[in-house]
Amino acid sequence: MVRKFISATLVAALMAGTAGADTLREALVSSYQTNPTLTAQRQTLEATDATVAIARAAGRPQVSATVGLNRTLTQSGVLINGGKGPTVTAGVDLSYPLFNGGSVKNSVRAAKTRVEAGRASLRAVEGDVFTQAVSAYMDVIRDRAIVELNQNNVKVLTTNLQATRDRFQIGDLTRTDVAQSEARLQLGYSQLATAQGQLTASEATYRQVIGHAPGQLAPPPPLPPLPANADEAVRIALSNNPDLVSISRQAIAAGYDVNVARASRLPTLSGVVGETYANNLGGNNSPFPNSGNATTVGLSARVPIFQGGLPAARIRQAQAQQGQVLEQVVGTERAVVQATRAAFAGYDAAQKAIQAQTVAVQANQLALEGNRAEQSVGTRTIIEVLNAEQELLNSQVALVTAKRDAYVAGFQLLNAMGQAEAQDLGLDGGPLYDPLGNYRRVAGNWSDWASDPRHPTVATRTVAPQEMPANPVVTPQIDTARIDTSAPVAPGVTPPRQ
Repeated sequence: MVRKFISATLVAALMAGTAGADTLREALVSSYQTNPTLTAQRQTLEATDATVAIARAAGRPQVSATVGLNRTLTQSGVLINGGKGPTVTAGVDLSYPLFNGGSVKNSVRAAKTRVEAGRASLRAVEGDVFTQAVSAYMDVIRDRAIVELNQNNVKVLTTNLQATRDRFQIGDLTRTDVAQSEARLQLGYSQLATAQGQLTASEATYRQVIGHAPGQLAPPPPLPPLPANADEAVRIALSNNPDLVSISRQAIAAGYDVNVARASRLPTLSGVVGETYANNLGGNNSPFPNSGNATTVGLSARVPIFQGGLPAARIRQAQAQQGQVLEQVVGTERAVVQATRAAFAGYDAAQKAIQAQTVAVQANQLALEGNRAEQSVGTRTIIEVLNAEQELLNSQVALVTAKRDAYVAGFQLLNAMGQAEAQDLGLDGGPLYDPLGNYRRVAGNWSDWASDPRHPTVATRTVAPQEMPANPVVTPQIDTARIDTSAPVAPGVTPPRQ
């Protein structure tokens, strides 16, 4: 019920948007459709789906045919049959495994369990990609706000410097006051340059994760109600975290692998049917006919007596691999608990920081106004006004950062609890990927000649036309994804052909 409530609330929040601006929902849809980490993980799951058919094939009938054309060069003694050929032989053999020690049954179970683990891994990758997308989205919003704050600060400091110089000319202030104003303006330029560099990096990360350059971004919708305490969040995570589900299924599959290895010590039994045809094309001088056929049916058993210690080595290997995965289960559980508690603590701390910094901004605004008023009547110095301006800027930047941190930590908490996947977000950018569709298509395949066409690249590239070199490493023979056209072409630059 908690998962359904949080999911429904998050869907409703993401539905809200701002006209004329890119929304967080649109960014998540773009990531879901074109992010290469996610699209590659889907192909990984489809490869895992095929292992079920591979395991099943070992328990199915095997049919083979042989054809031979031979000529006898010499004959002597009892081998003289009156003809040297050429002789044509053809045969068809059918073998059906009746008993194999349970290896096929356990191999199929292991493959199916690993498919379940693969589906959980896909869920985990979805959540991680969405978390990266939210973080990239919020980073751009934060850094644009910080750049704007620093631009306004530079304007204010420029005005202050001009006013200080004017007052110095009439002897109202000293050269020290002018120097302090000049130094603070240069500090403002430095802070602005740093903020612009950080914004450029954040926009590049946005482009990497979401698949296109950021336009005007709308404020994000509010997060759904989150658990009241860390213990409740951990309980939800331990029952639904996809990484934990995946490693648990892998541990079960490793147990089936041990049974497969043990089966190598047991006898195997197969039913065999054969049909052979021979024809002496050259004729012969004997009373026997030139052609004939034979049909055989029987059982074929293999009883291993001594294999040089190979079965024991394989069993120990499988048991050690099972032990490794069992240890990883505990490690993953620890990581889930840590991530959940860290995200909850980060969200709680950011919420408190927002409250404190909101008050700090208001107080610093009042302090700056008071310092300016008192400086105008000579009870405050220039440096005190400059310090008040810097403190106001610092608190404004801290408030913007705290709002970003709170939102990202809240979404990280949803991801740790297994509630930040496509089905939870209710994305409407088209049909969602169905992990069962490919499984139904390939897991029961009997045909030796079935195959799929060459995979068309789904992820979109973020290379702008003006960024393409004359001789790119990634060519259309490797990757058919389209080139990003969202970035404008620089004047005088002709995009290379693809």
